This record gives sequence, structure tokens and C-alpha cells, in this order.
Amino acid sequence: MGKRIFTRMGDGERIAMSPGKIKDDLLAGTNDAADRAGIPVLTPDDLELLFEIFAEPAKIVGVAPGEEVIVSDDAVATLFYLDQENCGQGLPLSRVQSILTYERACCADTLSTGHVDYTFKQVKPIVNFEKQDYYNTSLMTTAPFFYGSQPNMGIYFRPDGPFPNPADLFPAGKIKEALDAQEDAAAQLTRDMVYVSKQMYDVGCEGINFDTAASAGDADFFATLQAVSELKKKTQHMAIEVGMSSEFVMGMHGDITFDGQLLAGMYPHQQVKVVEAAGADIFGPAINVSVGESTPWNLARSVTFVKECVAVANIPVHPNVGMGVCGVPMFEVPPIDAVTRTSKALVLIGKADGL
Repeated sequence: MGKRIFTRMGDGERIAMSPGKIKDDLLAGTNDAADRAGIPVLTPDDLELLFEIFAEPAKIVGVAPGEEVIVSDDAVATLFYLDQENCGQGLPLSRVQSILTYERACCADTLSTGHVDYTFKQVKPIVNFEKQDYYNTSLMTTAPFFYGSQPNMGIYFRPDGPFPNPADLFPAGKIKEALDAQEDAAAQLTRDMVYVSKQMYDVGCEGINFDTAASAGDADFFATLQAVSELKKKTQHMAIEVGMSSEFVMGMHGDITFDGQLLAGMYPHQQVKVVEAAGADIFGPAINVSVGESTPWNLARSVTFVKECVAVANIPVHPNVGMGVCGVPMFEVPPIDAVTRTSKALVLIGKADGL
């Protein structure tokens, strides 16, 4: 091992760090997560293994045979045909062709699809088209096949939706009106998620992915949990995955509870318990990345959150490892050296069930 180790910043910039500096950043990262969430720091053995992962000279690293985990995704096959402005490759393929390519050429563990406008509110008016497309594709696929979409409660507020916008009401001092607007929007969001998911179930949908939950705060998270709870009563044979938008549930409402737990301020090890209570089958924590810190700092922080989440979970935990979450740099095409080190650390140290 040389005196300098090549790694990344949180924005993907390639940098060289001394072994001592990497170890300092690993310790600082785990301390930051522990302080914020009130959870244990990584053990000295964890930190040493994490350092060894960064010190590996290969560009691409991996786990030993037998330690592999399953991979789920949020409509990643669409990246084949989406344009480059949407992080895609712009290939002349249909959505069905992209899914089949992902399954057969990339050997995907699971598959997923979703409308290009990845939100339940936008899917609802065209759900019959989505049902037909899902059904036709499912006849040609073998791997478990999810339909995904985002709750995205923000688009239920004006000017995009029917409800008054809390961002306008709060500054005007209309606190009750802002809280009522969030509750009304959450109720409509729940109905829409249940409606779309039930429609997909009717054509044999094998799984629903509620992706980027709580992006609009605790009311958004509440709506998702309510939808999961209702669906589990009606669609017992359909798997449900809940992926979060952030490590921390923002208290945009501040007084909403589920299963007796206040949702505002929850960290992953608390989020997973209410997701379990709602009846979901897979939980996906999302840990924010700081672009101004190194990947060692960000990854140590992410692994700390994930390790505690897995320790208390009774359902599989699949950390989100897309761009800008769980240690992966915030960059349109995340560098493979950082992605594989993130994946290896989350599996070996965080004990993730999948990615």
C-alpha cells in the first residue's frame, strides 16, 4: 500500500488521501451519525475493515462467494431508453425491451417498471395503460417484477394540486390551515396510492415499490404507511417495498403519529419499525451524502445508520445506493470505485439484506 490512497469526495471528485486522514474521516463519519441518531458508533473492528475496503488497490471490489445479496431497484431499466438529461442512455428501445434487456443481459435479481412521471398522482389517470403494459411485460419475464412510483405529496399542493400550499400558509401565520392542508393532502395521497396499487394487483402485480417516501415530510410518510396498511388487507400476495427519501423524517406537520409513534424526527432504525407495523415486506433506508465531505466520511456515516437499522429490523433491509445516498457520490454517473466500496461495506459491516 502506498502513502496515498485514491478515493472520492461526496460530489465524485477523485482525490488522494493519506491512510491517517482516511481513518480520521471514518471516525468522524461514524461519530456524526451516532450523535445525530443516538445510536452506537462503529466498532474498532468495523472501522478497520472499512479502512481495508478503501485501501484495496483494485478499482472494483466485491464480497467473497457466498456473501452476495439480492438487488432491488426503482425502475432502473428505464435508464436504457430515457434521454441523457434524465440520467438515461437514450437508446432506441421501448420500455418492455429495456426491462427484458435488464433481466436477460444484465442478469437482474428483480425487475421493476414505472411511468416516466414517477408519481402516483400522475399515474392514476392512465392506470389502465400501465396495467396493460405491466401485464404484457410480466408474461415475458421470470424475475420478481415490481411496479414503482413515488408518493410525492408536494405535487398535491397548489399550483400543481388542489390543496392550499403550506409553504404559503406558514409564512402568513396560518398554522392551522397549513396543518389541515397537509392532512387533507395525505388522505388523498393514501387513496391514490391504494387505488393505483390495487389496480396493478388485479393484473397480477408481484410487488409495489413506494419509492422516496417522506419527501414532503411526516404527512407524506404517514400517507405511505396508511396505504401500506390498507393494501396488506386487500393484496396479501403482493410484496411491498418502502424506500425512504432521507435519513431524517422532516416535521413539516410535526404532530402526526402512526402506531403510537411520532413520525417527525425519525431516523432509519425508528423508521423501519413503523414500516414493519404497517405491514411492508422490505425497507430501504436512504442516508444523505454531504458533497463537501469525503466518501470515507460519508460511507462510515451511512454504515453506522444502516447497521443499527438492520439490528432492530424484522424485515429485509435494502439500503438505497443510488447517486447521493448511502455513501454513493452525488454525481449523474456515480464512479464504480465508490459504488462497489459502498456496496461491500453495507453488506459486510452494515449487514444489509440487499441493496
